[in-house]
Amino acid sequence: MEITAARQELDLSTGTEILPGSFEPEDHFYPRVLNAQIHPSVSFFLRLQRSRVVNRYCHLNPRVDPNFLMGLLSHEPRYFQWAGADLFHATTADGDRQMVVVETNSCPSGNKSMPIPSDEAEQGGYRTLLEHTFLPLLRKARLPGRLAVIYDKNHIEAKGYARALADLTQEPVLLTPFPDAASDPPTRFEKGILYIRDSNHDWVPARAAFRYVTQRPWNRIPIRTRTKVLNPIIGCLAGGRNKLVGAKAYDLYNAELEGTGLRIHTPETIRDVRREEIPLWVRKFGGYAVVKVPYRNAGQGVTTIVRPSELEALMESESEYDQFIVQSLIGNSSWSSESEWGRLYHVGTMPNRKGEIHVADLRMMVAAGPNGFLPLAIYARRAASPLPELLDPQTPSWNVLGTNLSTRSADGDWAAQTDRLLLVDRRDFNSLGLGLDDLIEAFIQTVLSAIAIDRMATTLITTKGELRVGLFRSLDNDEQLLREVARGRSADSTSDRGGGS
Repeated sequence: MEITAARQELDLSTGTEILPGSFEPEDHFYPRVLNAQIHPSVSFFLRLQRSRVVNRYCHLNPRVDPNFLMGLLSHEPRYFQWAGADLFHATTADGDRQMVVVETNSCPSGNKSMPIPSDEAEQGGYRTLLEHTFLPLLRKARLPGRLAVIYDKNHIEAKGYARALADLTQEPVLLTPFPDAASDPPTRFEKGILYIRDSNHDWVPARAAFRYVTQRPWNRIPIRTRTKVLNPIIGCLAGGRNKLVGAKAYDLYNAELEGTGLRIHTPETIRDVRREEIPLWVRKFGGYAVVKVPYRNAGQGVTTIVRPSELEALMESESEYDQFIVQSLIGNSSWSSESEWGRLYHVGTMPNRKGEIHVADLRMMVAAGPNGFLPLAIYARRAASPLPELLDPQTPSWNVLGTNLSTRSADGDWAAQTDRLLLVDRRDFNSLGLGLDDLIEAFIQTVLSAIAIDRMATTLITTKGELRVGLFRSLDNDEQLLREVARGRSADSTSDRGGGS
């Protein structure tokens, strides 16, 4: 089953005014989510007090100082306040299980796939995220103007946030498309202020904007804005949409965490890889690897390699970017990469009636505000084909290992293959083989990765709110990316460099 945003029904030339009282759950959740009952273990986890999360984790990890962990969970990031980590439940041959962070996303999807916790909370995580994170930001807005939700995909969730925001603030909200490479988008920046073309074709200022712009957002949104934006673009460049810098952020933060008993678990990652170097690093991993274009998302630009023909196809393909990352591949016990931490392989789903186990990832979406971090939405995605003991040379490895649901057509439309979506409801959650302690571990891994990216973002910004271009270039010397960032900085061509996001 595929669900595609009906772009032909949307007016992409202006912002759409969303009025209070217009939120309808059936418009903002997948149909099967509306009738799903949240699994008791997940419901219990979401209601756990922070102190109980810390006590349980430290009981199982006695080297971790409870006060230190409590400080991390209570921390309010400066730039990266809304994050979603994709994690694999992996194990070693000795049965040492861990939740492995594959990547961390800025402005992630999630709420449309999360069962509604109760009949009284029909807006679910949409409202919770806005209350916990966006409203505190909104109270800091000093400019006059409208409220906006800007987006480039996932109209289901973007409109859900707009409607929930209208209810919370009791004022109309402008829901505004901001697609990549649009010739005349209904959005622009002047002197750091976001302006939106309304239904009368007048340009009106926005004092604050909730951003669901995820495709190369830095090429059209300035790093420094006077309009309050969640998340600001620096969070994407520092790792939220830049896997290369994100990998460096994890390494730097792991060095700081040395001795605390905490660590961000990731596949072994080789950064700053030029195209001609890719075969060397694939060979280093024993012929099994994952190669990624660092700046794409929704499963685009990710190649799993388990045989020479897949490597050859990758080397013959084209990419507009100069840099890649190469990661150790997590496969099955007999075919996984040999990394510096040994060989990891997928725990996978519980066997189905045919005895088949599928690779599955877990998305943990979190929000942070003045009261620290809280989990918002959880869902899982399974691969299309079962995980075999021995690789079938006729089956593309992506069918076995790829879990992302998003697909993109030639005309730019996005679709979601929801038949592979696994909900955290009474029906699907048991198939994941996860328990309460696994959810706690996934939450803490997500928080650690979000803090790491936020610390990188803080390092990359000057006291005046400008990008440290030289430092950023030293971290990611990709000419195409740098041109895109420069284009985004020049998008606000009349900026007076005032204010900050």
